[in-house]
Amino acid sequence: MYSMLSRLPALAPRRAIKAKPDWARTVTSMPQLQAQVRELGDDIAGIGRDNPLFLKNDSLVQDSSSPVRPVILAGDQDRDEFWRKVPVWENISAKDFLSYRWSVANTVQGSTKLLRFLQAVIPEEVPLDESGTRMQVRDEFIADVMGGVAAATMSIRMTPYVLSRVNWKDPRHDPVVRQFLPMKSMLMADHPKLALDSLHEEADSPVKGLVHRYADKALFLPTSVCPTYCMFCTRSYAVGADTDTVAKASLKPTRKRWEEAFAYIEKTPALQDIVVSGGDSYYLQPDQLTLIGERLISMPNIKRFRFASKGLAVAPSRILDESDGWVNALIDISNKAKRAGKAVALHTHFNHPNEISWISSAASQKLFEAGVMVRNQTVLLRGVNDNVETMSKLIRGLADNNIFPYYVYQCDMVERVEHLRTPLQTILDLEAKLRGSIAGFMMPQFVVDLPGGGGKRLACSYETYDRKTGLSRYTAPAVTGRDKENKVYEYYDPVNATETVTP
Repeated sequence: MYSMLSRLPALAPRRAIKAKPDWARTVTSMPQLQAQVRELGDDIAGIGRDNPLFLKNDSLVQDSSSPVRPVILAGDQDRDEFWRKVPVWENISAKDFLSYRWSVANTVQGSTKLLRFLQAVIPEEVPLDESGTRMQVRDEFIADVMGGVAAATMSIRMTPYVLSRVNWKDPRHDPVVRQFLPMKSMLMADHPKLALDSLHEEADSPVKGLVHRYADKALFLPTSVCPTYCMFCTRSYAVGADTDTVAKASLKPTRKRWEEAFAYIEKTPALQDIVVSGGDSYYLQPDQLTLIGERLISMPNIKRFRFASKGLAVAPSRILDESDGWVNALIDISNKAKRAGKAVALHTHFNHPNEISWISSAASQKLFEAGVMVRNQTVLLRGVNDNVETMSKLIRGLADNNIFPYYVYQCDMVERVEHLRTPLQTILDLEAKLRGSIAGFMMPQFVVDLPGGGGKRLACSYETYDRKTGLSRYTAPAVTGRDKENKVYEYYDPVNATETVTP
């Protein structure tokens, strides 16, 4: 490990942050924003390529990508260029950072790029404890992360936006780092009841990549790639590249596999509701998004469908980037569905208030003005959002951006995430303390997605819950088939968890 670190290239000296240029003026509405983008389009070719180092081809090199059109955002919020706090991006302009092309080029994927990125951004010492009384040298922290990566079920993939929302001066205690970067010292032994596919999705799949659990709803998985990989992913059996511990059941986006899924949906008249997920719908090309949307609209039995994507939370610039067609395809499908009397929504995934910025707010506003329904699904994670103050701030932040807080999930019983799971009592206490603090239509449902394929149940609807043993039992009367009638589903608290929620 240390020999790898010693061979890293020296970083270029830091350059002073430039004052905001004349073109970085603010606007106050989405039409004005779009007009400004068009106005500036002809100017970009003449802007110099004075860009800092970024990650490409496993090395730190100068940006050689072609120029893109900028998006300048507006509103009363503080529009600080927060990404400049990351040393390798301290000279990146707003026009580049808000380019989806630039975001893809600078995504940190795989152990080698992660190693180089951490060496470039971690200070010589970082706090080892929350009080900051003990410190840890850079190489020790990086070795801890790389050891965690080797043991994890999920591969590494993090967008510049995610990486820019991290406090790299104290990464060990950062709520964003905790979701995406495993540290060997934090990992805990798996509960004996944990499983890689804890929800039994593969067993509930009549055709590959289509999970049919509820009578009127199915989950379509057209791809197994995401813009950023969550350490706690419930689909760690399939999503992302193979790791040292897991050979993935990859779901490649092939037309043949899709047609098998479409054929099943069409011949199953009870199906009315389809979730298009993955992976992540962000990794569908605009024409693929259109193909899937139009196909579902054309099916008489389908009344509703939603595209699931973490993109708004981890790469919001794609929604604002006029040179990328993904959001236009989404808006077009939403409008076509409305004309057909059907409902379409985007389901996204914010877990912490720090993930919300003026960029994601502007992207949310664009979707809101275009009439796209956006809902959020949060996962309850220990040390990330398991207290009233954080969860309340998150729910209100989403509501203020016209993102409906839909679900807060109890963390699934998947392998290698025991350090992130909370006892059931935590989610029960959170709901009890938060209910009544915000309008009911903005209050999420606090749910457990039952191990074994029982589906989602309100956390408070348990049949029994023994806090001493950590065992809770649920029934799911509406979920039938595959011997599920009258089945009792069991959820287990983490072995070492006895805490309750704090205000």
